[in-house]
Amino acid sequence: MTTTAPKPTVLFVCVHNAGRSQVAAAFLRELGGDQVEVRSAGSEPANQLNPTAAEAMAEMGIDITDQQPKVLTPDTVKTSDVVITMGCGDACPIFPGKRYEDWTLDDPAGQGLEAVRIIRDDIRARIETLLTSLSISSASGHDAPPEGTTHD
Repeated sequence: MTTTAPKPTVLFVCVHNAGRSQVAAAFLRELGGDQVEVRSAGSEPANQLNPTAAEAMAEMGIDITDQQPKVLTPDTVKTSDVVITMGCGDACPIFPGKRYEDWTLDDPAGQGLEAVRIIRDDIRARIETLLTSLSISSASGHDAPPEGTTHD
């Protein structure tokens, strides 16, 4: 009988947990499959998901409309292996032994679909890099953005 290392738990945190962190979590769930546990939360969660972020993800064949913004708790951070913040400042508690990354990303709130597509594609590229750093191979066939979108 072989034992495998426990799958890593990744937490995405932004202020409202309605756009960036939800998009990142969706890409990691889609591309990481069952090789990773994915969480997202916000320091000041919004009442609902950003509909433009949901539309941009739907273009990639990923439905996030069932996701709800969740409040960030110290326990959620404590029980995660990797914590990725996206513009939440000092709201995220720091615990020793965790891997922290801060991704500087524009907030999709109030932006049009074209701008949100750019943010979405940036997040996807970062997720692919994260998967590589966690030694996780992509589990999805979503290899290219739809026509009309660009990668920088």
